[in-house]
Amino acid sequence: RACDRLRCTACDFRVSLFNDYIWDQSCDYLFFRNNMPELSKLRAKMIKKKGARAYACQCSWRSIDELTDLQTEQQLRWVCGKH
Repeated sequence: RACDRLRCTACDFRVSLFNDYIWDQSCDYLFFRNNMPELSKLRAKMIKKKGARAYACQCSWRSIDELTDLQTEQQLRWVCGKH
């Protein structure tokens, strides 16, 4: 089960998630820094993939297409934003 209220402690931004999408491999830090959280701008680098989920804040991003424990990703600073 995934938390839908993740928050990044590095950039203090809410982590957005997009069902059935992955991020294009050309994504970089500046793309997210300049375009979060505007979905209309983010769509330029989103690829439709059924069953996947794209996550991003202003400083980090991940595409997930299988069950993954994000807590094992040392560089991610995403925590539950409290429910």
